[in-house]
This record gives sequence, structure tokens and C-alpha cells, in this order.
Amino acid sequence: MIKLRNILLFALVAFALSSCVTSRKVNYMQEPDKYIPHYADTLAFEDYELRIGDRLYVYIYSLNEEIQKMYNAGGASSAQMRQYMGMGQGSMYGSYDLYTYLIDDEGYITFPTLGKIFVQGNTTREVKLKLEEELSTLLHELPGYSTISVEVNIVNRSYSIIGAQSGRYMINKEKMTIFEALAQAGDLAEFNSRKEIKLVREKNGVTTIKTFDVRSKEIVNSEFYYIEPNDIIYIRQIPGYSFGINHVTTVIGVTAATISFGVFIYSIVQTGINHVNKYYGKKSSDSSSTQEGGSK
Repeated sequence: MIKLRNILLFALVAFALSSCVTSRKVNYMQEPDKYIPHYADTLAFEDYELRIGDRLYVYIYSLNEEIQKMYNAGGASSAQMRQYMGMGQGSMYGSYDLYTYLIDDEGYITFPTLGKIFVQGNTTREVKLKLEEELSTLLHELPGYSTISVEVNIVNRSYSIIGAQSGRYMINKEKMTIFEALAQAGDLAEFNSRKEIKLVREKNGVTTIKTFDVRSKEIVNSEFYYIEPNDIIYIRQIPGYSFGINHVTTVIGVTAATISFGVFIYSIVQTGINHVNKYYGKKSSDSSSTQEGGSK
């Protein structure tokens, strides 16, 4: 029974210690080793290629006020239009439907006086140059014509996180890193796995799923460093951790409590066994006495 008690206590203590979340499991920018992967220097930021369903904010700049009014909501300034759409704070909401152009199922936007323009697969810079060329060709013979400049931005650029801090978050800068994305979502909890983060990305009609370890210092030089609009980041819980311990003092406290509980349970069981043995020992003694008296 003593051996069983020791085994029980050892198992309980081992379980408590195994639940400890070490800094090794949660710290970023760690040196790669046999547990934390190396990543090749494959960093290459690529301009986002427009996709069906994207919305484009387009503003036309010209010294000709009539052209400004014709294309820019009655002559509103770029700052005013941004305010109307809620773009200034990176809001997902607002009145941007009134001032933006949806890329339809065939990859076109419909622009005033120009009609349908194919933009799917282009970058915003390529669309800017295309619109400047088309508008300059169309309007250059107007009285008082001056050089036209076009501003093109993607509205409502966002990424999603599922599994932890689930939600949809705005991309409010041209280049957003994986660390900035996680920080914007409130960072990962202690029991979220940093070892196997999955990135779901759709490009040219093909969806890919890639897995990476965000703890590695070399992540900053890899293909996983920058995120793109419409990315989905899946973060799972560390297997086997429904609760955890993250401080030495907590480990000591839990271990002490576990031992005390084990001793308490053992004492109850042992007391019960002693009572049973005592009861059956007394009954056996009485039976022997009765048998001896009958034999006489």
C-alpha cells in the first residue's frame, strides 16, 4: 500500500509539472535549434493583386475644377471622402459603397465616362496608371485641361484570425507583418500554440495552407513575415492543455496541494481498510471462540 501511495503521489506531481507553460513555448525571436525550425531567406514582399469582390477607392486630382466635381462626389476633397467612408480610422464600416468601385465577377470595375475596365490581377499602381492614361486620352481636348493624377486604394482590407482572439481585423498599412497582426488581435494567450500556426491564403483562384513556427527568429526573413488582405490565420490550443501553470510559485503551490490531497485520500482509504480489517478480525476471533466452546 505504501508503494501504491508513492506511485499515486508521483503521478499527480508529474501531471502538475507537465502542465507548466515555459518561456520556451511562448517567447518570440528565439534562436532556431532542433525544436525551433530554421527558415530560408525567402522574404519577398509582393504588391497585392486585386481580386473579385475587392473595392477600390479612386480619387481624381486635377487643376480643372469641373473634372474634380465630375469624378469626386461634387468636388469633395480626398480627406473629406476618406472621412465619409470611415477610412481615416481604418473602419470596416461607413459609406464607402457610395465612393468606391466593386470588382465584379468578371474582374471589371465600372468607371464614369470610361465604362468597364478590367482590373483583376492588377496592383493598385497598375490600375492608377491605367486610369490616368484612359482619362488623359478622353479629356485632354477639354478647355482648361490639365494633367490628371489618380489615387487608388483598396477599401476594407482585412485578415481573419480563428481559434484564438477570433475576429476580423483591418490592415491599416501597406505592409503588415505577422507580429503586427497578432499584436492588433491582442497577442496570443499562454496556451495558444505558437509552434504550428496555419496560414490560409487564396491567390489566383488557388487556396494554399502553410504552417510555420512564429517563435523562430528567422521568421522575419521568410515568406511568412508579411500577411495579405483576406488571409486567414488559424491558431490552435497547445494539445493536452485545458488549464495550465505558468509560474514557479504556482507550480509549488499546486504540487503542495496535490500532495496534501493525495495524503488526505490515502488516509481515508487506509482508515477504511483498517476498520474493515478490524471488523473482520474481530468476527473471525468470535467465530473461533464459539467453535472452541462447542467442541468442549
